[in-house]
Amino acid sequence: MGALMMPVAPQPEWPRPPAGGYTADDLDRLPNLPPHTELIDGSLVFVSPQTAFHTLTMRLLDDRIARCAPPDHLVFREMTIALDARSRPEPDIMVVHSEAFTSLAQTSFKPSDVVLAIEVVSPDSEARDRQRKPVLYAAAGIPHFWRVEEDRGQAVVHVFELEDGKDTYTAKDVFREQLKVAAPFPVEIDLRDVDPRRRA
Repeated sequence: MGALMMPVAPQPEWPRPPAGGYTADDLDRLPNLPPHTELIDGSLVFVSPQTAFHTLTMRLLDDRIARCAPPDHLVFREMTIALDARSRPEPDIMVVHSEAFTSLAQTSFKPSDVVLAIEVVSPDSEARDRQRKPVLYAAAGIPHFWRVEEDRGQAVVHVFELEDGKDTYTAKDVFREQLKVAAPFPVEIDLRDVDPRRRA
């Protein structure tokens, strides 16, 4: 009697990078990419499952910033910025000039469209959010960058602004519990509201 043959589970087909790496346009052409795939320096970056802190922080910032934004600005979550041919990162939240929104089929914005980029740091994104992405955003001329960290269940917002005539950010302030900034437009947020149980 022959040996029992067990079915072999199909192996996932991972995209193979072309010589020189992927380009920004590839994100719109490659089939079956996981949601929120980014392109950093020609390499695809896949997002790990997110924590409740990450999701709730994005929700709070999205809602409160949209309420504060003047009519000539719009807030978007998880859309990409086509920085150059080899980098198309996806900030957790960004504020753009209203005229940059041209179509419901739009998948990205140009750096000149973006006023503010915000990254909520996750364990798998620490190096990118703290080091590589700020360098890319500053080099592209995005005037404001916020990095949000978790500290014992609390959201801490690090605020950066582009230096005049330079392509680097200057640290302007760090906010705990209450965020209050004047630029790019006045925004006030009670950061403790990240946890909805506090409002129950």
